[in-house]
Amino acid sequence: MNKLVSMLVVATAACAANAPAADTLPVVTGGRVVAEADGSYRFGWPAIYFEGWFEGTAVSVSIETQTELFRLLVDDAERARLGPGQLSAIVQGLAPGRHVVRLEKLTESQDGESRFRGFRIVGRGSALAPQEKRHAIEFIGDSHSVGYGDTATKRECTRPEVHDTTDTQQAFGPIVARRLGADYRVNAFSGFGIVRNYAGGAPGDSMVLRYARAIPGQGQAASDKGWKPEWIVINLGTNDFSTKLHAGEKWADNAALRADYRATYAAFVRSLMATQPQARFVLMGADAFYGDVQQVAIALATPERVRTLHTPALELTACDWHPSLKDQQVMAEAVLKVIRKR
Repeated sequence: MNKLVSMLVVATAACAANAPAADTLPVVTGGRVVAEADGSYRFGWPAIYFEGWFEGTAVSVSIETQTELFRLLVDDAERARLGPGQLSAIVQGLAPGRHVVRLEKLTESQDGESRFRGFRIVGRGSALAPQEKRHAIEFIGDSHSVGYGDTATKRECTRPEVHDTTDTQQAFGPIVARRLGADYRVNAFSGFGIVRNYAGGAPGDSMVLRYARAIPGQGQAASDKGWKPEWIVINLGTNDFSTKLHAGEKWADNAALRADYRATYAAFVRSLMATQPQARFVLMGADAFYGDVQQVAIALATPERVRTLHTPALELTACDWHPSLKDQQVMAEAVLKVIRKR
């Protein structure tokens, strides 16, 4: 924050209600959100963001969040970290003229939700029309796509440390999107796979099933009307195969698990192809399951729409042996290379 800009953050509902009267900004929303009648937006998936444009010298934001952390930016400069609680933040002392304000969700919420109540101009000023980008890209995945503990400098982390060191905005998906000048969605959920979750947890549930939800920990169906990504990048399989099968699981052996994975994955992509006929796909896979990913691509029989990517070697020095910030950059470069391939 430069010395000409001041910030006031108040963590009380009363302050949010008593914020200075001002125009509410129309916004561009990034990610799945549920629009409410009062003008607010509920959400739960990672990497959600809101952007608004205005002329003036001060702007406020109001949010409600149970456990999540957010980054507030004005003109691409970070002004504050917000959350959790009911918060009203004001950035003032901006130079007269045009500005863009942006609120980014950093952390992962597997349960619960947050609510964005809007940006408002404080004092004199005027709202400007939203500026949607010409390109759009979607990422579907697990903890690697979430950016699980990616800012940590150690592998041994407590659950609170994992939460607080997760920054999905620095994961490979948003990095790729920024490089392409694209709006983006990250529909990802740590610990979940195509047919099997980490260590066989939550049997009968999967990322394929959760993908259909507006908010991952709730039952409401998603509505993706108007969302038309040019590319959909899928990175799922680590949780299906990273732990051994144990007694009581539905697959007789590893071969049966792999066959189920391939069939379910292919059906999932076919459903996405039907709802997003304009999209092309990148299917990512690490050493343990890249062969299965290749077979999925072959089964889809649409080489003009589907490309595969063998995930490059990673140092995995973040929480619980997850990709570090350096790894996220490596994966982003690999994805960009595949997308840009003629």
